[in-house]
Amino acid sequence: MNVEQLDEVAVARVAGAIGEPARARMLFCLMDGHARTSTELAVVADVSPSTASAHLNRLKTERLVKVITQGKHRFYSLDGPKVARVLEGLSVLVDQPRRKFVPNTPTRLRAARVCYDHLAGHLGVSLHDRFKELKWLSRVATDADDAYDLTAGGVKALEALDVDVEEMRGVRRRFAYVCLDWSERRPHIGGALGSALLHAALKRKWVTRDLDSRAIQVTNAGRRELLGRFGLDILVGRL
Repeated sequence: MNVEQLDEVAVARVAGAIGEPARARMLFCLMDGHARTSTELAVVADVSPSTASAHLNRLKTERLVKVITQGKHRFYSLDGPKVARVLEGLSVLVDQPRRKFVPNTPTRLRAARVCYDHLAGHLGVSLHDRFKELKWLSRVATDADDAYDLTAGGVKALEALDVDVEEMRGVRRRFAYVCLDWSERRPHIGGALGSALLHAALKRKWVTRDLDSRAIQVTNAGRRELLGRFGLDILVGRL
């Protein structure tokens, strides 16, 4: 068997792991970046604890989830942003419209949400568009045509938020890239840059996270800062 055949087998194996409905529910539940126990994921997937364990072992084997043991508990999370990006892409693919796109995503998720560890929804897309308008983002000539870098103006804007751009460049992940938003069908910012923007917004209390979903809400302070710093007029709370 040659290398190409081996790659095809590997892709089919991973696709099969994602393709089972109970495992898919587990994976999409973990898209909020929070780790969960097998018992919690069993409830999400509507399967027995023993069945959930078997599903999680399959996902772990295919490197779709990772597990951290703390005391008597084992916590599962997505195995990195690449997995989240595949899941976000699948959400777009399975709901690809044949006519003009009309969003049917629940309002609170469409307004603003977490996509693994970066901002998504209307808020994430709006930030992406505004960064482009302000010429803070530039396309990078690499093998991947979706890569971004920060311009000098972008670096200055991020450093004003106490984001260490050079430290960001040193992490073992892509710096910034186009992540197609499944509810808006337009790009938001993925990668280390997208993660830093979410972290800064949470730290400064511009947004708050829902406890039971991926939805986030813009605070009054957040609305003022988004308007003052970026020229974005975002409705308070869920858009």
